Amino acid sequence: MSARLPRFLRPLGRPPPSCRARSGAGGAEEEPLGRGQDARARGSCGPGSRGPPARASVVREVIQNSKEVLSLLQGKNPAFKPVLAVIQTGDDNLMQEVNQNLAEEAGLNITHICLPPDSSEDEIIDEILKINEDPRVHGLALQISEKSFSSKVLNALKPEKDVDGVTSVNLGKLVCGNAQECFVSPVARAVIELLEKSGINLSGKKVLIAGAHGSLEAALQCLFQKKGSMTMSCQWKTPELQSKLHEADIVIFGSPRPEEIPPSWIQPGTTVLNCSHDFLSGKLERGGPGGHVSGLAVDNDVSLLAAALRIQNVVSSGRTWLRERQHTPWRLHCLKLQPLSPVPSDLEISRAQTPKAVDVLAKEIGLLADEIEIYGQSKAKVRLSLLERLKDQADGKYVLVAGITPTPLGEGKSTVTVGLVQALTAHLGVNSFACLRQPSQGPTFGVKGGAAGGGYAQVIPMEEFNLHLTGDIHAITAANNLLAAAIDTRILHENTQTDKALYNRLVPLVNGVRAFSKIQLARLKKLGIPKTDPGTLTEEEMKRFARLDIDPATITWQRVLDTNDRFLRKITVGQGKTEKSFSRQAQFDIAVASEIMAVLALTHSLADMKERLGRMVVASGKDGQPVTADDLGVTGALTVLMKDAIKPNLMQTLEGTPVFVHAGPFANIAHGNSSVLADKIALKLVGQEGFVVTEAGFGADIGMEKFFNIKCRASGLVPSVVVLVATVRALKMHGGGPSVTAGVPLKKEYTEENIQLVADGCCNLQKQIEIAQLFGVPVVVAVNVFKTDTRAEIDVVCEFAKRAGAFDAVPCHHWSVGGRGCVDLARAVREAGNQKSRFQFLYDVQLPIVEKIRTIAQSVYGAKDIELSPEAQAKIDRYTQQGFGNLPICMAKTHLSLSHEPDKKGVPRGFILPISDVRASIGAGFIYPLVGTMSTMPGLPTRPCFYDIDLDTETEQVKGLF
Repeated sequence: MSARLPRFLRPLGRPPPSCRARSGAGGAEEEPLGRGQDARARGSCGPGSRGPPARASVVREVIQNSKEVLSLLQGKNPAFKPVLAVIQTGDDNLMQEVNQNLAEEAGLNITHICLPPDSSEDEIIDEILKINEDPRVHGLALQISEKSFSSKVLNALKPEKDVDGVTSVNLGKLVCGNAQECFVSPVARAVIELLEKSGINLSGKKVLIAGAHGSLEAALQCLFQKKGSMTMSCQWKTPELQSKLHEADIVIFGSPRPEEIPPSWIQPGTTVLNCSHDFLSGKLERGGPGGHVSGLAVDNDVSLLAAALRIQNVVSSGRTWLRERQHTPWRLHCLKLQPLSPVPSDLEISRAQTPKAVDVLAKEIGLLADEIEIYGQSKAKVRLSLLERLKDQADGKYVLVAGITPTPLGEGKSTVTVGLVQALTAHLGVNSFACLRQPSQGPTFGVKGGAAGGGYAQVIPMEEFNLHLTGDIHAITAANNLLAAAIDTRILHENTQTDKALYNRLVPLVNGVRAFSKIQLARLKKLGIPKTDPGTLTEEEMKRFARLDIDPATITWQRVLDTNDRFLRKITVGQGKTEKSFSRQAQFDIAVASEIMAVLALTHSLADMKERLGRMVVASGKDGQPVTADDLGVTGALTVLMKDAIKPNLMQTLEGTPVFVHAGPFANIAHGNSSVLADKIALKLVGQEGFVVTEAGFGADIGMEKFFNIKCRASGLVPSVVVLVATVRALKMHGGGPSVTAGVPLKKEYTEENIQLVADGCCNLQKQIEIAQLFGVPVVVAVNVFKTDTRAEIDVVCEFAKRAGAFDAVPCHHWSVGGRGCVDLARAVREAGNQKSRFQFLYDVQLPIVEKIRTIAQSVYGAKDIELSPEAQAKIDRYTQQGFGNLPICMAKTHLSLSHEPDKKGVPRGFILPISDVRASIGAGFIYPLVGTMSTMPGLPTRPCFYDIDLDTETEQVKGLF
């Protein structure tokens, strides 16, 4: 311990000689207290006493203890340093010095917020609320006038930061005997400590607390009673004050003694402690003028020890803060299901269940209050700071749900995903998280419907899941279209201005000063122009800087809209008079097909997202070089629009288990998986023995292959298990059954038992199992059971799957009964997850683009070879020349067949896979070849889903949504 603390205490403590009072009314100084007193007083002060004990040993002991505890905490968390914030009204340099020196000695940081003396209650509360939400502050003390200590002000403090123990929550816990779970008033604790250190046995003593009120009075009474003392309490103007003073063995002054109260009212030998230094008001009181105080009077000692104990409370708060930031066991309260038969509509089921408040769910799974941003009652965004907090926590097991080649109706991957996590957590007690894609509004109002699962295995509230959610897709739409506008605007201005005029407008004179923006400096660096002063560029340098010379024929960036609209598949832009005939043919894509969506799904931080957005290639210049969002100067603006969308959205299943809904890249042309960030956060939250179950788009040949080769490369995560979803319906189709069309009733082959059709179609299941085995991941087949399936048909599928190499095959009834119907699948997944992973990628990214395409076509689809169109070959050559040849491949093909022809079911063989075009998503980080003709803007059917969707204008409830 350094010598700093004792030197600091000497000028602040009272003089060691007997505890004196100030002169009385007649001006004569009173006899030193303690003289001629009995043994009780001699134990405190007087001849042979040890003097005020807090001055050195007690305060030193508290500070030293705090310092040692903090040192231990910093041993595991080197950057950790607790902060005490003090809000004070008026100037009190003495208390600032006390707080600052004690905090410095213990190793804390301290910040004083000084408000004017006449600050209103609301102004003080505003400051309190700011500090409440500041995660850097671990303790908050109020040093304000007595009149400002209203209940409203005190209870504005967060109890966990209330290191003075003044809130109703902390006082209530103290009174109820839960002192270990709360902060106790440091002043009250100091009084008890000083009395006990002075050798006074408090048991059986009569204690009078005079002039105290509020939290201090309550804390003193409670602490004395716990020591066996009999307590009395009164204010100075109480008529019975004199008689109570005569009765008391110990008197505690809670506020300055009024002059009209004579010292003679206090009996000789009474022990007196003055804690009227109200830290919070900042006044050092010494009993009032003209008073006579008998016994032990150590007002500064109470003040100093209380200040030290407050420091101790701050360290304790910091320790709790650190402990909360470690991974903690879940305290999840699952919701009960009462399945009905027949199974109602998805919307009716969703409405029948009352979801937990999302902040309650967040707390149950170990999220902290400052890590969520609540959107209404049932959804919230989770901040990425959680990844830093839990960076040392081991990940859980990573499960991918994929499927066989589906019918146009879909085979229930989302439903299986939800049913599986409901089974794991609500029925087997295993931490689990579902990570799902956010559905596009286009299919929701078109033909497909929602993507929240279905029946008794879905995410709730399903209408919020399917409509808007927290606006992520809208943010993507805004960012995408801002970039599209920037492209055409830049072409227009370059075509209509001289080099000098263009440069002057790009780097304008503002208030007599011309300066490059940060992103313009980055462009100069990219061009190899080592200058920062706009006035020093040569004419040639100005031209290179200002002109992108975009070749309109090479523009690949399209506008987007989150609505199915076939008439926007081809449009002409630039037909207005102000565009001066610079028109060109363009198109709209569905919003989820935007590269910004793929960027969102693959990024791992805000900085990474900004970098990816900046390197998105939107066209080529006339010199053949790529033109990026950075070149257009729009990257910062795109990042601003996307700053909230990057945070995963927290929701829950019907059984109250957690779900992340985040990102939804178009599965045909992008990788069709939810976000890397959602998976990473979920893997930390579930803990080492938990499971994160995420879903891939479409069949294993598309969604799963892209998940492994693209998403796993971006995330660095290693999958543990593949759950392959199969249905009797889809297998019958692959076995030669009639075509299945959305909106058209199923033929009898699908509603009646037909074991031969099922057996014939199992070839597709076998092929999908083989695809998963290429990556070295164990496969569990989940047979999603429909009410028309027979036991014999289900048995055929399960037996075949096991013979084909699946780790296990399990029938699932989650749609009709919830997680209980998926328990067997959950057990199989848990067992498979214990196997050692042998995961491997399908190809080396350093291979030429053509070879990577050929590997996927032959190994995954079963093609004999590939055939490149001249346009595709030209694009491959261009991307290779531009330095993008080492990116993974994201095949864009139909999901309805292993081949490029949707009507080829089962396992097509010997076909040549045609590559009609090749495009690049450089920001997302992949090349995507187009197999045949791929539409990136769906159209509406004759009778879209919106015919059935309505709003009850009285209850504001959505109707007809599935």
